[in-house]
Amino acid sequence: MDDRPDGWGENACVVCPARCGQAPGTFDVVDGPGPEYRLDRSVGWRVDVRTGAGVCVHPYRIGMPPGRYLSGDQPVPEAGEERPMPSAAALVMPEDETDLEGWLVAVLRVAPADELFDAVAGAERAAGQRFVPDAVTAALRRVLGYELAHRD
Repeated sequence: MDDRPDGWGENACVVCPARCGQAPGTFDVVDGPGPEYRLDRSVGWRVDVRTGAGVCVHPYRIGMPPGRYLSGDQPVPEAGEERPMPSAAALVMPEDETDLEGWLVAVLRVAPADELFDAVAGAERAAGQRFVPDAVTAALRRVLGYELAHRD
């Protein structure tokens, strides 16, 4: 039985099974987006195109390490385990605007507390080189509200 509190996926992407109400163990978790993990509009979240399993591509956002929990019957880790930190892959600027929030979360999670404002400014500048200003501003607003309130 999983003892994660209600709303455990509230920090997940809008196309994540966790955000869409799926319980831990009912989808896989992988380390980063890619063409093999696409949004399936018929279910409302990303799926692995090879297995058909729902998939979360930002383990550090939902607090679960990568694992094939659904497609490989890997056991779900205990809720009290330390949340995973973003990997080096998570810190690479995404190509798709859908993954902009996940990248911003990763950048902020690895920033030391005394460098947080510099990290936000740098991320905003970098994202502005690839995405339109309105998209960057909207993503920053969504991410900062949660990240600053839940910062350790």
